[in-house]
Order: sequence, then structure tokens, then C-alpha cells
Amino acid sequence: MSQDEPEAGATVDSGRGEPLLSVRDLKTHFVKGGKLFGRGGESVVKAVDGVSFDVWPGEVFGLVGESGSGKSTLGRSILKLVEPTSGEVRYDGRDLMPLREREMRPLRRELGLIFQDPNASMNPAMTIGQGVGHPLWIHEMVSTRAEARKKVIEMLERVGLHPAESFLDRYPEDLSGGQKQRLVIARTLITEPKFVVADEPVAALDMSVRARVLELMLELQRDFNLTYLFITHDLATARFLCDQIGILYLGEFVEQGPSDLLFDDPKHPYTRSLLSAIPLPDTRRRDRVKTLPRGEIPDASRPPAGCRFHPRCPDAFNVCGWQGQDLIDAIEERWTTVDQDTADRELDLLGKPGSAEIATTSARFPASAPEEVAEWLRSVGPELPANVFSAVTDVEVEDRGVTVRFGPGPEPGVQQVAGRNVACHLHGVVVRPDGVHVGDPKELADE
Repeated sequence: MSQDEPEAGATVDSGRGEPLLSVRDLKTHFVKGGKLFGRGGESVVKAVDGVSFDVWPGEVFGLVGESGSGKSTLGRSILKLVEPTSGEVRYDGRDLMPLREREMRPLRRELGLIFQDPNASMNPAMTIGQGVGHPLWIHEMVSTRAEARKKVIEMLERVGLHPAESFLDRYPEDLSGGQKQRLVIARTLITEPKFVVADEPVAALDMSVRARVLELMLELQRDFNLTYLFITHDLATARFLCDQIGILYLGEFVEQGPSDLLFDDPKHPYTRSLLSAIPLPDTRRRDRVKTLPRGEIPDASRPPAGCRFHPRCPDAFNVCGWQGQDLIDAIEERWTTVDQDTADRELDLLGKPGSAEIATTSARFPASAPEEVAEWLRSVGPELPANVFSAVTDVEVEDRGVTVRFGPGPEPGVQQVAGRNVACHLHGVVVRPDGVHVGDPKELADE
């Protein structure tokens, strides 16, 4: 590993020269339309929002995260199958961002994509020989059918479909799921690519087949000197396959570094949560403490302000970016855990959640007995399921209500922690320059 301190967001140098792929501050945003008949405003879905990393030749870089985290969009943005909004993607020293599709076409032969669903990625109207050999004609790599047939047979044999001749005139629907995925791999590799994006390539397969396909991918990597960007939601699979791992959450990396470091000593609560979800065969370790995140991943068109993981994080504290809606959610979660009499009594006191006036930096509760509401908030607030009350700066009693105000919470920037990149305030408050904030981040710096 290089002794020089790498720039924030870049992968730690593996000591193997220049990276084959270098991504800097890549953003892919989509405009989401309004309501039916044009009513309502547009919103922006920040599917990929400022991602930076490097992949060296012969390496497997794992892209890990839940569904909705932006993994597939990032993979397609790198290949320019989805047009990025901004940033830089350098492949083999060449910036792909300014290239038009006509200029990208010669590079398509070197940039492969293995799709997740083999049933949807193979043309059912083509025979296996035609479908696997089709890229050869697109890239003008063959001039005769005999030449194409020979290359297809060689590749089918290489991916474990024996005897290859018996598959040529059959159709994809005649094959099992594992055989179809081998076909997809064969079609991708037949153009002899250097860099391959593998988008959940074993997710649609039975457990008994997954290991064999993963072993095949590693064999092909060694034999063809391939470099993979491997997309998966399964950290156990990533550990088996990957040299480097980037943990993606709502379009940005929360932790990124060598695979063994992330598994042996995770530094971000989200990484620890993903590791907690991995089943362990050792019965002696099944009673380990699990730190699974609360709820579901938020809507990417309305990501939480501050740290995007904070509403689900078991370790969140005052600077993580708490908002008015977080307080309402915590109160509602409390009502699912207490007895019915307590829930009814507190509901009468605070009113229905929909009656609260919610803002980014405050929540106001209309109340006929504001002093009682304020006393309840001050006494019960610190015991709510989330740590939302740690960010409360004031509980203001008014004539007809109570307003709870929150302190500033900047979105965390990337910092170097123990040999990897981490975006988390637990390791020091580092503000992301273009991030979403609660309140004024300058106030935090002045404290």
C-alpha cells in the first residue's frame, strides 16, 4: 500500500500502478414528475450522489448495499448506459464523460455487463448459438459463420456448458437457471472485455448453484485477466469474491476500503448492520448482538437531511441531522411498544401525528395544555426509541402549543479512518461540502 495519504473518496492505492477505472464525484440524478395531469412539482432523485473510487487491473471491487441504494444505477452510469449528471469516469486513462455514443461504441467491446436476470437478458427468439455469437457481429470480430460458430463453441465450453455443440441450436428456455447465467457470462466475455460490471449475477439462482457460478467467475477472471465491478446486496458473497468493497447507501459511499478491513473491523454503523444480517453456521455465535437498522431505506427523492442513515442508525447522536419528522416517527414507534392505555393517554395529550406542524428544524404540537405536553416531551423524549432528543436545543411553551427545535446537523464528508474511507460523524465531524444540512453548519463549527 502506498505510504502517501490518498485523496478523500479515492480507493487506497493497491501498489499496482495506475487504476484501470477511476471515478470522481460521480452524480446521476433523475427528474421525477409531479402528480397526475401535471399537478404538483417535480423532484430530483439523487440515485448516485458524489461517488469516488478506483479499481486496479485484475481486481474485484464489490459494490454492496440494500435494494434502492443506487448500485445498479452506478454500474450503468460508469458504462454510460445511463447518462451521468456530472463527475468524471476515467477508463484506462481516458475520460468517458464527454464521449458521445458513437465515440463510446469502440469501447463497448472492452466494457462488459453481466445482467442479474438471465431470463430477461437473453433473446428468446434467438438460438443459443445466435445469442452468444451476436456481439461478435456487432463488433465486427468475425467475418464468417464458421468463425463465429467456432468462437461460440470455445466460449460455451469455457463456461462449463458441455458438450457445447449440443447447445448451439437450442433456445434459452430449454436451460436451467444456472445454465442460463453461464450463457449470459459467455455472451459478455466473447468480445474479450477488460472490465466487467456484474450486476447481482447470482441473485436469481438457487443457493446450491450460486457457489459454482461464483467459482466460475473467479476462474474466468484469472484466465482472462478480467477486472470486475461486482454488485451485490450480500456481504457474505462480497467477502468470498472481492478485494475492495464500497458500502453504498442512498447514492453515496458510507464506508469503502479493503475487504478484510471492512469485515474484521467495520467503522460505519451501516456496515455493522449489514454484517449482523449474515447468517452464521456456527451455533456458538448465533447469540451475537445484532444491530439491524430500523425500518426501510428511505425514498431517494426525499433523502433525510444531514447523515442519510441517521433515522435508522443505532449510534446516531446530536450532530447527525435530526428533523421534525424524526421526532414524530419516534413517538409513533413508542406507541407500538407500550400498552394500549398508555398509548391512548399519550395520544390524547399530544394529538394525532398528522396534527403536528413539521418543519426541517422543528416540530410544533398544537395543545390545549401546553405545559403538560412540554413536561411529557422533556421527561419521555430522552427515552424514545431513536436518539432524536439528543439534538433538541429547546422545548418552547406557547399559548396554544409546544415547539421542539433541533440543532444543526451537517451531512458527513469522507474521512480516512484506519485504512479506509468513512462518512460518519462518530469519527469526527467532517462536513460534506455540497451536502444536505439541518440548520447552519457554521453554528456547529463555532461551538
